[in-house]
Amino acid sequence: MDTNANAIENRVFYPSEEVVKNANATPELYEEAKKDRLGFWDRMAKELVTWFEPYDKVLDDSNPPFYKWFTNGKLNVSYNCVDRHAKSEKRNKAAICYESEIGKKVVLTYGQLYREVNMFASALSKLGVKKGDRVCLYMPMIPEAAIAMLACTRIGAPHSIVFGGFSSDSLRDRINDAKAKLVITADGNFRRGTPFPLKKNADEALKETPTVEKVVVVKNAGNEVEMVEGRDVWYHDIMATADTYYEPEKMDAEDMLFILYTSGSTGKPKGVVHTTGGYLVQTQATLKYVFDLKETDVYWCTADIGWITGHSYVVYAPLALGMTTFMYDGTIDYPDKDRMWDMAERWGVNVFYTAPTAIRTFMKWGTEYPKKHDLSQIRLLGTVGEPINPEAWMWYYENIGGGRCPIMDTWWQTETGAFMITPLPITPLKPGTATVPFPGIEVDVVDENKQPTDRGYLVVKSPWPSMLRTIYGDDQRYIDQYWKRFGDYYFAGDGAKRDEMGYIWVTGRVDDVLNVSGHRLGTAEIESALVECAEVAEAAVIGKKHDVKGESVCAFVILKDGFEGTPELVEKLRKHVGVKIGPIARPDDIIFTAALPKTRSGKIMRRLLRDIAEGRALGDITTLADPGAMQEIAAKYAGKED
Repeated sequence: MDTNANAIENRVFYPSEEVVKNANATPELYEEAKKDRLGFWDRMAKELVTWFEPYDKVLDDSNPPFYKWFTNGKLNVSYNCVDRHAKSEKRNKAAICYESEIGKKVVLTYGQLYREVNMFASALSKLGVKKGDRVCLYMPMIPEAAIAMLACTRIGAPHSIVFGGFSSDSLRDRINDAKAKLVITADGNFRRGTPFPLKKNADEALKETPTVEKVVVVKNAGNEVEMVEGRDVWYHDIMATADTYYEPEKMDAEDMLFILYTSGSTGKPKGVVHTTGGYLVQTQATLKYVFDLKETDVYWCTADIGWITGHSYVVYAPLALGMTTFMYDGTIDYPDKDRMWDMAERWGVNVFYTAPTAIRTFMKWGTEYPKKHDLSQIRLLGTVGEPINPEAWMWYYENIGGGRCPIMDTWWQTETGAFMITPLPITPLKPGTATVPFPGIEVDVVDENKQPTDRGYLVVKSPWPSMLRTIYGDDQRYIDQYWKRFGDYYFAGDGAKRDEMGYIWVTGRVDDVLNVSGHRLGTAEIESALVECAEVAEAAVIGKKHDVKGESVCAFVILKDGFEGTPELVEKLRKHVGVKIGPIARPDDIIFTAALPKTRSGKIMRRLLRDIAEGRALGDITTLADPGAMQEIAAKYAGKED
């Protein structure tokens, strides 16, 4: 197994002649951007965006780190996503295809989406929403969520979307930080066939939100809800009296488009601010060239709109490009574990984009589920959210892509707004690496003194169009968080290494680094080594305080179906990590568990595992996808200690 794992990591997959021949991207893109970076972004802006008034400068870097892109240009995101397609031959093309967990299906053409967006913008305006007002969305993955986003951008009212799985406290804090004037929610949505009381959570939050004047409620799940007189209105009621056209606001390129609060933050919520022009340019450019979208494609990004991936690559970039984007509201294994592949087959999905945590779950379930379905129409795959371990990459490549589909492993963040490090379909691929920066993006791996190194800190060396502009209401925090450590280099918070091909391997958050007897070890590397073993579906590694070593390695491991956590397996896994990384990385403790503590976006909350390992009381776990998992893990760990 050890030899095979290393072989996988070092394999290179070259694109087929057919892929290279038909790709939107060409090698000349890199040359163009290298020769004239700002000229490249200037061309992207002119080709991909419809401007009401032209910009006078591509980049204003006179006040770093408060950079401005496409200065004085005027545009509207809603116009770019809807109007220009609805008024063309794409009018009757599907813009949004939607399916709910219980089987409800909706297809909205660009012509229909145009009408809905205009009407909802009109309805919001009649409720008092105007340019600059903040609107909070607390919604399921339904077409009305995309309509609401686009209606806000039509008015020029920045939206703040709070993931529908977040607690009422989290919603309250985000509403108050943004000083939102209006909230849009739904009566509920379905999880495993059972209605989830979204409006009830919103009502709890709204008890302490003094800036909220109105609440719009979409009828979705049929839940009984309490409507507060004078505050709450039904979506269908206000749409019935709405105008069918609302003039799109002429927005400056640097006007705020949305605020998005980063998950897992402690203390005061951290509202990442994105603006209009640069964001629309880079999200479109990256989607067009990385995911190689064609006019007839059905494209499915599985992210929720509550995360940046849902903003950029479910709604804004695909619609701005005039593509067909698919939305699913539900769990991935309801009513059975082949739900995703069933929908991919039925809807004719050509490009599929999901997270490594989902891929590892599919691996755990086995190949029988994708084998039930014809996935031959899929021609390109993508991953997002965290580094993908080579074993999961290979499983995805062979069992979902049939060994023929390029995998676009994308590294980016809420803060970056769009892809930063990613292959193009013409790029030779290596399992587990995001390869090289997108054309026009300057990324490096540096040491503490900003010198290039083969293993160190991941930084962005120059501003990019879709970059965050600040943290809402707190410019100093923006400077301290992202620019203090390396000055004019943006520090992503991630560690990385560079291989002999110059490819960048993201090794995980710098705060997910263990110091074992003076050796710095990335949790992602140890986790990847564990998952290479045939028995392991997923692993989470933490550092536990140790009197001698400083920290010892502790691993929580989920096994694939059919395997048991025996003492012999513990030794096998420890040995494998020792061979793969070095004896110093061998876990002192391996605890087998059925689940890991994850946020609803799929990120493992290692902090909670450290609390268990070091005997601390657990804090608030309401934002976890499965809070009950923590009790089981704590009990398992207590048994281990006995």
